[in-house]
Amino acid sequence: MIDYLYVLSIISIWVSIGMTLVTLSGGVLFLLRHLHRTDVDNLPPLRRTPRVTVVVPAHNEELVIQDTVKAILRLNYPADRLEVLVYADNCQDRTAVAARSLLTWTEFQGRNLTVIERTGTGGKAGVLNDALAIATGEYLGVYDADAAPERNALYFLVQKVLEDPDRYAAAFGRNKTRNYQQNFLTRCINLEIINTQRIQHTGLWQLFKIGRIPGTNFIINKQVVQELGGWHNGALTEDTEISFNLMRRDKLIALAHRAEAFQQEPETLFAYYNQRKRWARGNYEVLGANLKHLFDRSPWRIKLEVLYYMCTFFWFNAAIVISNVTFLGNGFLALMQWENPALHTMLNLDGPVAFLFLVNWFLMFYLYLLQLNIALASDYGQATVKNFLYSLVAYFTYAQLFIVVALAAVWDICRDRITGKRRTQWYKTQRF
Repeated sequence: MIDYLYVLSIISIWVSIGMTLVTLSGGVLFLLRHLHRTDVDNLPPLRRTPRVTVVVPAHNEELVIQDTVKAILRLNYPADRLEVLVYADNCQDRTAVAARSLLTWTEFQGRNLTVIERTGTGGKAGVLNDALAIATGEYLGVYDADAAPERNALYFLVQKVLEDPDRYAAAFGRNKTRNYQQNFLTRCINLEIINTQRIQHTGLWQLFKIGRIPGTNFIINKQVVQELGGWHNGALTEDTEISFNLMRRDKLIALAHRAEAFQQEPETLFAYYNQRKRWARGNYEVLGANLKHLFDRSPWRIKLEVLYYMCTFFWFNAAIVISNVTFLGNGFLALMQWENPALHTMLNLDGPVAFLFLVNWFLMFYLYLLQLNIALASDYGQATVKNFLYSLVAYFTYAQLFIVVALAAVWDICRDRITGKRRTQWYKTQRF
């Protein structure tokens, strides 16, 4: 039985290695094609400047809202083509007061900034639907309350969608961790985000023109969203859901890799766990709703995306759990062989399958380090000895948390299905 588990783990690891090599090759190719740096002080004029409505959903965000709104108002985009809607969504603090006070600043007087104190339901998706009903822009831009965009972020997002406005229904940029030096957890989150942004996103876009709307730092065509019926109120991962909806209509979500925003990440394990469990459950629910598209006439990109999510959230997770249980079980029984030497032969711990498993594990670890450090090398100021050392430690600590979070999310879904009650609620990420 142990050998069968080893074989299943080895096959899964090789499939995972294959997927990693594909995305890594695409990411490297993308990086090589975009090595040149743009002179951000002499950007060429846009083909046209469509009106953009930037929406900022904010629930008890008094600590960070001013920095974000200031960054949005200072964007390198014509002021008369920019509308900003800040939603203080069911707030119990001074979020609305802090945002509205910016209108008294000489710098921002006369700007098209509206602060709305909302008491509705639906969470972030509900806010976006409210904004969809009153927005005057051709495109909706979304920035979370903790995500301050770089000055040219909106310029690059608009520039990208204008390359092919009929196919590019949306464009998304890169998000960077503004508090990554705070503690070990934030440094590990920073490594994860850099790898996701600079290898996975770029690789999928380079090879398959597949993009995913993130929770922040993106723009989307308002008319297309209206045709889709807006966002699903109460969705735990409204960004993933609308990404699948766009792909089902054969629309592309374009990567604007130079559009950057700086967001605050969780600084405590409790905040991280609750945020990521919500994300995991939301992704499971969206994946479950889209499994049927593997067998219908939906565009091939949505089929590939469903397979990618299935491998990431189900197959590879199960394989890692089996591998960890097998490893720990063998380690325990190896200790027991001091009392009973026959256990050694019975388990075949020195057999070819176990050796192959060990070789494959080292190969997977090497690819993890390779892709992460390529990503770090492509991000200014991140290719440091300290980050390399953190990447080593993170593999055995932080990376394993994903398994715990995923299992907890599966348990929540199963529990709710059995009891008929949905207990998972939107968790407000703590700000610092």
